[in-house]
Amino acid sequence: MTTEEVVRHLDVETAQGLGDDEVRKRRERYGLNELQEEKAPGAFPILLNQFKSIVVLILVAAAVVALATARWPEGLALVAVTAINTAIGFFTEYKAVRSMEALRKLGKHTTSVRRQGKEQEIAASDLVPGDIVLLGDEDLVPADLRLLGPKGARVNEAALTGESVSVNKSTDPVDADAPLHERTGMLYKGTSISEGEVEGVVVATGVSTELGRISQLAATAESKTPPLQKRLDQLGRRLAWITIAVAVIVGVAGLAAGREAVIMIETAIALGVAAIPEGLPIVATIALARGMWLMAKNNALINRLTAVETLGATSVIFTDKTGTLTENKMTVRELVTPLESASLDRADRQNVSEKSSLVRLLKIGALCSNAMPDEEKEGGFAGDPTETALLEAAARQGLERRKLVEELAEEREVSFDSETMMMATFHRTPDKGNGSRYYVAVKGAPDRVLEACDRLVSEEGSAALADESRREWRDTIDKLAAKGLRVLAFADKETAGVDENPYENLCFVGLAAMLDPPRAEVRQAIEQCQDAGIRVVMVTGDRADTGAAIGEKVGLGSGGRAFHGSELAEPEELSKEEHSRVLGADIFARVTPEQKYNLVKFYQESGLIIAMTGDGVNDAPALKRADIGIAMGQRGTDAAKQVADMVLRDDKFSTIVAAVREGRIIFANIRKSVIFMLCTNIAEVLVVALASLAQVPIPLKPLQILYLNVLTDVFPALALGVGRGSADVMKRPPRQAEESVLTRHHWLSIAGWSVVIGAHVLGALAIALYYLGYEEKQAVTVSFLTLALAKLWFVFNLRDRGTKVWHNDVISNKWMWGAWGMCLVLLLAAVYLGPLAFLLQTVPPGIDGWAVIILLSLIPVVLGVFLPGIRFYSSKVKKQESE
Repeated sequence: MTTEEVVRHLDVETAQGLGDDEVRKRRERYGLNELQEEKAPGAFPILLNQFKSIVVLILVAAAVVALATARWPEGLALVAVTAINTAIGFFTEYKAVRSMEALRKLGKHTTSVRRQGKEQEIAASDLVPGDIVLLGDEDLVPADLRLLGPKGARVNEAALTGESVSVNKSTDPVDADAPLHERTGMLYKGTSISEGEVEGVVVATGVSTELGRISQLAATAESKTPPLQKRLDQLGRRLAWITIAVAVIVGVAGLAAGREAVIMIETAIALGVAAIPEGLPIVATIALARGMWLMAKNNALINRLTAVETLGATSVIFTDKTGTLTENKMTVRELVTPLESASLDRADRQNVSEKSSLVRLLKIGALCSNAMPDEEKEGGFAGDPTETALLEAAARQGLERRKLVEELAEEREVSFDSETMMMATFHRTPDKGNGSRYYVAVKGAPDRVLEACDRLVSEEGSAALADESRREWRDTIDKLAAKGLRVLAFADKETAGVDENPYENLCFVGLAAMLDPPRAEVRQAIEQCQDAGIRVVMVTGDRADTGAAIGEKVGLGSGGRAFHGSELAEPEELSKEEHSRVLGADIFARVTPEQKYNLVKFYQESGLIIAMTGDGVNDAPALKRADIGIAMGQRGTDAAKQVADMVLRDDKFSTIVAAVREGRIIFANIRKSVIFMLCTNIAEVLVVALASLAQVPIPLKPLQILYLNVLTDVFPALALGVGRGSADVMKRPPRQAEESVLTRHHWLSIAGWSVVIGAHVLGALAIALYYLGYEEKQAVTVSFLTLALAKLWFVFNLRDRGTKVWHNDVISNKWMWGAWGMCLVLLLAAVYLGPLAFLLQTVPPGIDGWAVIILLSLIPVVLGVFLPGIRFYSSKVKKQESE
């Protein structure tokens, strides 16, 4: 539609604007110009969320049973354990949510409108369709506007399209189905004016804007359950069923054998406490929280605790190009004139000051510009990235714009617009006695500049621009563009008047090719991803050839083709061959927000765990859908940060790789902790169940088991959970999306070691009762201490594969030795500290008892260290961790 048709459709006079009555009517009809924001969870929902774990629910059930049967010490102890675990999870998640809220806060802003013939400032939220909005440099566009004038405005649409190069705007109509980046007559909410003063009419507000539509898509995007959370829930459910089954079998057998109901209730509580690794939620939470802290220390702010581990399972990283893989800073790389050329690569800067035609080209770039020195950054420039790049290139060759303008005062500017695709400035030349003369500097799209030229630079000054020469220059332009370089052409002339047409009879001076260079650390980071079996896929709003050129420089992909957004069909419409091609692509260019979202969904449905980076509003739906959404902290929009799981404070791709490494280490450490705790807990179940069935004294009292599980288990498990990790953790492929915390090999290992440990605990009880002649209370103390020390020794069987007995990750873990020391103190206190011994029903075991305890508790670790055949299961555990 033309501007006249739009204004007529909206029933508004541009010179007057809307009246107050009409504004009220339209606000009632369309509502406020606001977007719905996802509200952060409050304290109470976060607290309730801590009770979703089946493990925690079983602890609560055991506490209820204990309290209901007046077993106050056991009940209160279980309540305390549940409260501690809940508090740790609550405060960690609450702090993360509050930190993210600080990043999300949106500042309320005002805008200038024309209403009832007068210009006035109003809140942007009060805009209605039909309002006439007036905007200037750096102003935010408050709603979707149809541009009314003037031509030549430039708009930064990075928040919407992801690209930092400003877009030229025009009042001319375009096709209704034109892609977003080609709608030159529209200004979109969330973008900003980078150059010019414009007038526009509001055509959409709130959720009806392009920004609102994308936000709605983000709101409806499904969030994925984190892998670790799913796996721990699966493990908890499995343990719950095992506990119920064992309790039923033992209970029925005990009652059938005539044992007292009180004893069977004690046995049931003991089995419930023994089967559940009470310390597991605490260990997992602290390990994840420590990972969150380490990542924050390294510029990655985590929003969701379990997102730390999910990073470690990532198999594909979708990354945008501008600012993540690149520096988000245009740089002039090549200069080409009819007489000479030069490379201005940062690694090989050439001095062009003695090459007259190159100096002439840079002079045009410095004069024909609206960029200015940056007052806050010494030696820097502010303005359009393309123009600041040209000023920097000129300054490096001693051409300062300030001095050039002092010599050649600017008299007129013809702004860049989408019709001419060129910009020109007129400069008064020094008076040489032949009247006023003006130097005209022109830059713009290469094809348009060539069309406007009839001459080109030559040794004699200038020469006619023949058709053959035009074809050769067009070939040169195509070759530079194929490298992913942005090409501008430059021309000049002298005129007698300042009002002459600047775009005719020009002299072609040459070309400047620019590139947003890759970040220095990106190539190495991508290589690390490839070594780790992680695919990196570029998803950009830029041209395919530009993306391919950057991809080649950073080592992205293995020859996979670049897809253009127009080539992507709906996932369900893809043929088998197209399905494979999409999964094998390295670059997706010119993609829409819906296509980004569909790509993430498509890859996920193929069994892959996806991390998605983004900074613009256009990225929000895909960020929310991804298993890990990663927003940019420095240049990211609030919409992107709001739905992201992680925010990069430094916007560096290498920070993502470091976070992936930390996530892998955390999962491997948590897996070791789970194996450690289950080996000993299942040993407890076997000991209690077999003793009950055999109608001998139960070797472990419920409170003794709880003491072991919560205190003496937790500290070694925590030490395992915060270990430094294997050196080759980034040399292994990512885990499968549905791989459990414990595989079949792990369960075999756990079963084998549980039997070994349980047999020695029962052996200690038998020796104390029948050989040493101890009373039941003292014999139970012997079995209690045997199990406790066996647990502490067993931790050394969990070293990384391929490491030596005396030089491995467990031995070198300083936290493990601290845990060992603390556990020994706790065990001695359990026996020799009067009140605690009374509560736990323990007595000193005597010298003979200690001899039995030390000898039998050492046997499992001796078997694991020195007999490879017995270590079969442990080896499988380590092997599985590397797969």
